[in-house]
Amino acid sequence: MTPTDPPPRLADALTAHGLPARVYAFPASTRTAADAAAAIGCAVAAIGKSLVFMAADSGTPVLVIASGANRVDEARIAAHVGEPIRKATADEVRAATGYAIGGVPPFGHASALRAILDADLLAFDPVWVAAGTPRTVFPIAPATLQEASAAETLPVA
Repeated sequence: MTPTDPPPRLADALTAHGLPARVYAFPASTRTAADAAAAIGCAVAAIGKSLVFMAADSGTPVLVIASGANRVDEARIAAHVGEPIRKATADEVRAATGYAIGGVPPFGHASALRAILDADLLAFDPVWVAAGTPRTVFPIAPATLQEASAAETLPVA
């Protein structure tokens, strides 16, 4: 784990929220929750994976920050959002966030996204999240994660 600088947009978002830029790079991929947990040495459940869904009727992107141990219940998210959802394509993820799948941070996106934080992540401090690339992560307190991402909190599994 080597300290590194965050991408500019994420650096700006961290600064805007008064957060330190404690970003770490790994020689191996941290693209999946299991990869990240193994590299960091933490529980898979302490990884906050940023998943983008598209609201089917409005076309609005919805960011779900889920515990790495959980599989998102899409029906539950759809009921909360008020319309059907589907997984975003790689192009839609990049257009909405400015980042590629596997490196999407929970905030600091190309545009503001509606965000939902998995309630299970509140049990971990820190939560480890992607920092803009498939090989970088940063730690964040769950309450700070919720505030910085402007996320609603609910069970997502």
